[in-house]
Amino acid sequence: MDATQRMVCREDIFNPLTSMGLQMASILVISHFFHLVLRALGQPGPIAQILSGLVLGPSGLSNIHKVRDFFFQASAAEYYEVFGFFCRMLFMFLIGLETNHSHVLRRLRLSSTIAYGGVIVGAIFGIAVSFFLHQQLMLNDKKKFGFVLVIMIMMAYSASPVLIRIAGDLKFATTDIGRMAIYCSLINEITCLVLFGLIISFHKNRFFRDFFLTIGVTSVVVVVNKFVAVWFNKRNRNQKYLRNPELFFMLSLLIGSSMIIEMYTSTSVISCFVIGLTFHKEGKTARTLVQKLSYCVYNFILPIYFGYLGFQFDASILGSFNSASVVIIVVLLSIGSKISGTLAACHYLNIPLNHGVFIGFCLNLKGHADLMFIGQATSSLVGWNTDTYNLLLISIVLNTMISGPVLAMLMRREEKLISQSYATLDLHHPDSELRTMACVYGPRHVSAVLSATAALSGSQTTPTIPYMLHLIELLQKRRTNVSYHELEDNELSDEEGYGGNDVLEIHDAVDVFTAATKILVHISRAVSPFSTLYEDVCSAAEDLHTSVIILPFHKHQRIDGKMESAKEGVRITNQKVLRHAPCSVGIIVERGQAGVPGFSQLLEYVSVQQVATLFFGGPDDREAVAWSKRIASHPLVNLTVIRFLSTDSSSTRNERVGDRQDVEVFMSLASLSTGNDVDNAFLNDFYNQYVTSGQVAYVEKYVNNGTETVAALMDIGDMYSLFIVGKGGRGHSPLTTGMSDWEECPELGTVGDLLASSDFNVNGSVLVVQQHRNSNKDFLDE
Repeated sequence: MDATQRMVCREDIFNPLTSMGLQMASILVISHFFHLVLRALGQPGPIAQILSGLVLGPSGLSNIHKVRDFFFQASAAEYYEVFGFFCRMLFMFLIGLETNHSHVLRRLRLSSTIAYGGVIVGAIFGIAVSFFLHQQLMLNDKKKFGFVLVIMIMMAYSASPVLIRIAGDLKFATTDIGRMAIYCSLINEITCLVLFGLIISFHKNRFFRDFFLTIGVTSVVVVVNKFVAVWFNKRNRNQKYLRNPELFFMLSLLIGSSMIIEMYTSTSVISCFVIGLTFHKEGKTARTLVQKLSYCVYNFILPIYFGYLGFQFDASILGSFNSASVVIIVVLLSIGSKISGTLAACHYLNIPLNHGVFIGFCLNLKGHADLMFIGQATSSLVGWNTDTYNLLLISIVLNTMISGPVLAMLMRREEKLISQSYATLDLHHPDSELRTMACVYGPRHVSAVLSATAALSGSQTTPTIPYMLHLIELLQKRRTNVSYHELEDNELSDEEGYGGNDVLEIHDAVDVFTAATKILVHISRAVSPFSTLYEDVCSAAEDLHTSVIILPFHKHQRIDGKMESAKEGVRITNQKVLRHAPCSVGIIVERGQAGVPGFSQLLEYVSVQQVATLFFGGPDDREAVAWSKRIASHPLVNLTVIRFLSTDSSSTRNERVGDRQDVEVFMSLASLSTGNDVDNAFLNDFYNQYVTSGQVAYVEKYVNNGTETVAALMDIGDMYSLFIVGKGGRGHSPLTTGMSDWEECPELGTVGDLLASSDFNVNGSVLVVQQHRNSNKDFLDE
């Protein structure tokens, strides 16, 4: 941090700051133009930002004498170094804050194996090429060993911030292969930074001092952050986010500790990541930090930082054959080492070849730490000259410029890499990771959708990633033809103001849910008119690669038990989501009698809930049973699958229970010879796996027509706190004949509409499930 001390003591502080400010503004403007052009070609944002730096740098406009004198002032270099420090500090803290360590731990073996495969092979290639580079660049032989170590780390390194940004732009950050690549990059980066810090510490003979100082300062900040975050969460409960002084205090702890570590050691990058990773992620403190930092980091800091990489690119040095050959060799060996090391690890782990190639190019991205490897931190270790620094910098930029477009091309060719892996739970293994997205229109809907989310999370060991989308109606757009002071009060609200106090109540409910279940819910908002709100829901589900969308019913139950309609726009949005959703959809209807324990008490973990899955046949009912597999593993759920069959099929049964003539029997599905073959085969597998083990109860009810079906449903109406049923797709079933005559809400299907009706007195909530449709038609019960 010597640059900081020299910078603040300068008398001519204005000119360098002006130069740097205009340079940053120019990078942002030009990168935005490139992004508009390259986005149509499927290229990620960092490529456009690096290109903007190339345009402004010595290879572009800075060839003009006056432009070069203004942008490349010698006194401005220290300002860029300080700005780089704040960039590294903030986005590494943000990466740690957004990283769920439990998800990383579940994939630690796979991720570490792939990451270290690339590190080891990259280090070997780096050692091999370093001797050639040392000879070609004619460096000091006394510092040859240090040069070999630095090139070894540079070849092995992978930049996780660059990958995270590109993954977000190309929309593969939430896929299995994308998260695997990000975790590998994080492990790779932390390993290389640790090795780099050890090398610098040993070189300066201060290993123990650096080690204990970094550990001590980081531990103190982690402990202080935990207590302060909890205290801030409890203060001012009527506020959605932290106030600016509180936010400033949290960031001051981070900046202060980072400056101390930077002043006495080599880098504070790892410390910032650890502080973010261990930060208390529940409550408004973490939400405020993520919201405030995400906007400035992803929209200003990273674009400028990537642009600065290209800004330093000087193509004039490539005029000689010797220089060009050095760059080509370094770039090819870097790509080759990452691809070969990753493919070797993937072959050992039985990961497909195309996945290995994709991860290899992800790990070949270079970024901020490379500048430290070849910068002032290693000047005494290596003794860089200008030509060596420029050639290595060019190779770093070219690696990213090559890997970014290649990743975009692979994403277009290998659509399965980012396609919806499991659009239905029918094909989803109950023990595999489940991504759900619950939608709420207001606080009234939170308990119902969170109860469904908790039920789908199953056992505490089942991996679940739940998202919540707060849907807010945009009543009117701001007028653009008037001055700011002429706007009305309801037009002055920015995005933070949308939702009013509903946002606070929703956040409080989610915080209580997280504290009770230890399930971290990611909250976001969609602000749009009701006519297009469904597009936000479907786009979010597609981008997040969720397998389940949970919607609240547009009616709510009054104290007298009657169902009262809310805004008609809620119903229309639900209907459109059912029609266009990229995955399975569930509509939860919250019902119950006053004073009687309902399904929402599942959140309180105080009583066992009785849940019934009604099966009449068809794809939606099979999907409902697939949802039930997850729900059945919840420790406080007793699940019963009730299959409705025609009375005519009872005469074909090969197995009876004694002389009982009841329509309710327990039996093996292997003996069924009637009904749909697909339904029978599906339930047969379900029976053998779940019913025989005692995890789920199975009941059959025999009815002749819809009237008997209604009577049977009324008999069990008070026995269960939740009914799960498929929306429809059963064709002309005699079991539901006549039930649709009084249908009010076709989006719930025949049976779901009956259970949700005010005229049908049941004590349980209703979850209506629709299996993912391959077409955009709205399937209704016939």
